[in-house]
Amino acid sequence: MQWNTLLRTERLNDPDYTQEKHRPAYMQDMDRILFSPPFRRLANKTQVHPLYDNDHVHHRLIHSLEAATVGHSLGTEVGSWLADDLKELTADQVKVVAGLVQTACMAHDIGNPPFGHSGEEAIGSWFKEKFAADRDIMSEIPPAQRVEFNAFEGNAQGFRILTRTEMYRNRGGMRLALGSLGAFTKYPVSAPVRLEAGAEGVMDGTPYIGLKKYGFFENDVPTFAHVAAELGLRRTDVHDGSGQVIGSWWRRHPLAFLMEAADDICYNIMDLEDAFLSEDISFEVAIGLLGALTTRSGKEYPERSRADIVSIYRAKAISGAIAACVDAFRENYAAIMDGTFPRSLVEASRLGVEFQAIRQVARTEIFNAARKTELEVYGRNVVYRILDGLLPLFNELRAVEWDCTRLSAYHAQLVRALRLPVAHVTNAYDALHALTDFVSGMTDRYAVKVADMIGRR
Repeated sequence: MQWNTLLRTERLNDPDYTQEKHRPAYMQDMDRILFSPPFRRLANKTQVHPLYDNDHVHHRLIHSLEAATVGHSLGTEVGSWLADDLKELTADQVKVVAGLVQTACMAHDIGNPPFGHSGEEAIGSWFKEKFAADRDIMSEIPPAQRVEFNAFEGNAQGFRILTRTEMYRNRGGMRLALGSLGAFTKYPVSAPVRLEAGAEGVMDGTPYIGLKKYGFFENDVPTFAHVAAELGLRRTDVHDGSGQVIGSWWRRHPLAFLMEAADDICYNIMDLEDAFLSEDISFEVAIGLLGALTTRSGKEYPERSRADIVSIYRAKAISGAIAACVDAFRENYAAIMDGTFPRSLVEASRLGVEFQAIRQVARTEIFNAARKTELEVYGRNVVYRILDGLLPLFNELRAVEWDCTRLSAYHAQLVRALRLPVAHVTNAYDALHALTDFVSGMTDRYAVKVADMIGRR
């Protein structure tokens, strides 16, 4: 893969776009994301602790902005190395690298549903139950399309928002720069192709990280295929038993590794600080794990509170993690550029063992905290009540041949009250995506309100 194509800033579905001299495309991309309703709603979406009253605990919007700052630092460091040491970039392209990574980081959680990953699991679980019953609108969805609903994925929903549903609906979405979309897409594969990739997604015995999840829905495959072709991303075709090509997946854009690293650094480190503030882990555990990510100075802070000391260690840990991930990018540069590097930069870095220790504490002490578990159960039931309350509307829409004007009085009223995105629905597949567009777009608190309004007890 070559940087001259990887850093293309032409806009998706906007051939007449001309970049302004002092306002590059990635800067406009950041503005489009920042001022969009889906981004604004991240302020009331769970990061780790759902419906938490402590204002110092992270939500998705703050996490996204922090990841964008770390991503800009990673992009600047890597870009400067590429320009100064390898002579593969110009000084102007260093700014493009940093800008594209920062843009991708800002958008990386834009498709996440309410209640965090438990919200994703609730949506997928609900669809599995409904597909098993195989009635009404569900019966029209073929198995290949059911996969993406059964394992609902916020990354794919994010790609859909950026390229389809926000701003220019079905005409390029936000019309971001091609390089921004490439850096955004951690998982360049659709759900059914990912299942079929099998051994083709394994390199030197290690599963390729770009196939860990799926990154776009079936109806967005042509959009990503266009983006990938324009950026020069490597494509791998997947074949059936008779040798016929049944789909393709792509190798990651190199900057997607930096976006992922920024996310990994922020959520791992900030989750520790949040867990300390929430009293889920002790001061000693927090300091021990954070201190392992940087060189210990031995300095003490007797005049500072314990919360202040944890913040100091958190800042130093972020700096140490950035340096480690930049070094990991350098050390694995050839494999990253030819699309054969199979792991995350955090895992491959010299701090991989230390980050694994953080993840272990997160699994055993943070994610299993009693209050968090209780609210996840509550959130799951909220999501179920909303989906159960809306399904009859979509079944009726199918029965009246997708004509919104023929809906019954109550369902017409529901469309108006909730501003449901059904005007462009013409088939069962699009109807279910309209349903997930609405539910995944909710904030935690709005989901509770709607569940109380329409939930059937």
